[in-house]
Amino acid sequence: MAPTLDTVFAALADPTRRAILQMLLEDDMAVTDVADPFDMSLAAISKHLGVLTNAGLITQEKRGRVKWCKLDPDAMKGASVWMQGFGQFEPINLDAFEAFLERELGGE
Repeated sequence: MAPTLDTVFAALADPTRRAILQMLLEDDMAVTDVADPFDMSLAAISKHLGVLTNAGLITQEKRGRVKWCKLDPDAMKGASVWMQGFGQFEPINLDAFEAFLERELGGE
């Protein structure tokens, strides 16, 4: 069963998990190497990795006695396609909007 958008976005909501994904963009990493830059226990990192695995964003595989993590870039396709739907809107220029309101409402 493929992960849902809710599962993917819930996994991406945490800054630690986003940092882990950023690290895995470079190359596969052993779990202990993933944990190294974070000030938290290996058990806590393992929970984050479990969430990312359940969301389909990474895979974990045991090579000998070491567990390795690998990014699965295809897992974000659904989320990316969904977000691209919002790209059709122009960004709002709040300064211009404020100036417009000042001109229109300034006489009252």
